[in-house]
Amino acid sequence: MPERIVVIGAGPVGIRFAEELLPLVAEGRTTVTVLGAETADPYNRVLIAELAVGEASAAELTLATASALPGVDLRLGARVVRIDRDAQTVALADGSTIGYDRLVFATGARSIIPSLDGLETLGPDTTGLDTRLTAGVCVLRDLSDAEQVRAVVERGGRVVVLGAGVLGIELAMLLADAGAIPSVAHFGPMPMPRQLDRGSASILSTALAAAGVTLVPHTRAEGVIGVEGDDGIRRFRALASSDGKRIEGDLLVLSCGVRARTELAEAAGLRVGNGVLVDASLRSWSDPRIHAIGDCAHVADPAVFLHERQVPGGPAGLVGPGWRQASWLAASITAELDGADEHPGEYTDEHPGVVVLKGELVDIASAGDVSADPFAPVPAGEDAPGVAVWADPEHGTYVKMATRDGILTGFVAVGMPRAAAELSVLYLRGGELPADRSMLLRLDDPNADAVAPAGRDATLCICNAVTVGQIEDAIDDGCASVAAVGDCTRAGTGCGGCRARITELLHAHAGAVA
Repeated sequence: MPERIVVIGAGPVGIRFAEELLPLVAEGRTTVTVLGAETADPYNRVLIAELAVGEASAAELTLATASALPGVDLRLGARVVRIDRDAQTVALADGSTIGYDRLVFATGARSIIPSLDGLETLGPDTTGLDTRLTAGVCVLRDLSDAEQVRAVVERGGRVVVLGAGVLGIELAMLLADAGAIPSVAHFGPMPMPRQLDRGSASILSTALAAAGVTLVPHTRAEGVIGVEGDDGIRRFRALASSDGKRIEGDLLVLSCGVRARTELAEAAGLRVGNGVLVDASLRSWSDPRIHAIGDCAHVADPAVFLHERQVPGGPAGLVGPGWRQASWLAASITAELDGADEHPGEYTDEHPGVVVLKGELVDIASAGDVSADPFAPVPAGEDAPGVAVWADPEHGTYVKMATRDGILTGFVAVGMPRAAAELSVLYLRGGELPADRSMLLRLDDPNADAVAPAGRDATLCICNAVTVGQIEDAIDDGCASVAAVGDCTRAGTGCGGCRARITELLHAHAGAVA
């Protein structure tokens, strides 16, 4: 009998997992059922902002259709309402049930909705998973949210973004480039506080202002001001703060972080922390027949934290680690069914997160801890980290590198894409910086070679772990566009932050051929 695998969630991670299992399905060794609550074909939610401003089409976001997953039972509009672990079944909203031998949570995360006076909840949305909000307020997580934003962008309207994290800033840049009028309200003194230090944040703020993005720092949002129209529907008109500020707009986009979708797991009696708690084999702490991957998975060692009330850590919040978990789990299941002596071992993410800000206005990449001050006094008995800083605010460039014993432990690069690419490679490899740090600055000289000196083995697409060499080979084989390279190698199909570098390689190849 084939092993019955049921996947809850048809997002990027759930679909990647199903793709990796296709060989087992073709051999008749497993059946795979993927349950997605949305009715649209699975799509890449990471690029939803590009869709909202018209820089990407729905077709470009589509991950897979039923025909692209031969043998997989892909069910759309199928919302799971209950899991019976004793009977090993999942119950759907339409009253049907599906049996499983192995259940995989790929339910992702939902946007955090802040408590704001006047912000109404209008009942469940079309998927039954989320809540409809006051007209003119959205979170930009699905296709219907993108339609709301697109309508405002097309008439050059005003958009208020609450939250200045990576997604909020990316959206603001896209909105400005598309002709809308964006304002970004945030609580702290600077944008992207988790990724930037004061110097890099200052340069980003200057670039945003020059592009027409209004930053409103130190904003403690308290309420939503709405106006009732002739149709009797109350619509957003302004965001009100505790100090009396009133930020007016035609649309409010909430970008206040996300939280793992764990309700089904909790109701089924599974242990959860900041996600469904799984061990190094991505199995639930509570049930070895259940796994979790992606933004709903909290990987932690039960031998260490089983009796702890608060388990440290949580989902990475990036698509790359979720895809690697999907591939690892598929390989693990294959090895288990093969009875193979060699097993993938324990899951460990060898690619710590590098955050790349997508946008035409400014290039930013950041990883690790960049808070170290090179001039701060060092307490007795402690070793100061090595810190190298280059700043040229007039030209919008900034680099900061932190090291321990020469090993790169954190960096931020603004306006220097080639240096950022090289630093990303070194960070992912746990590599040493060159003794002459200025070598990295020279990479962005207009006369420098397009490819950083790390060579063909350097990881260019972090989300999919695709190297420069793999992309060059694809181009040599006839891939003549970023989309074609993505179809061949998957590079550029995740967060999209590497598309500019892929374009460079395409141009370099075209120049060499000419």
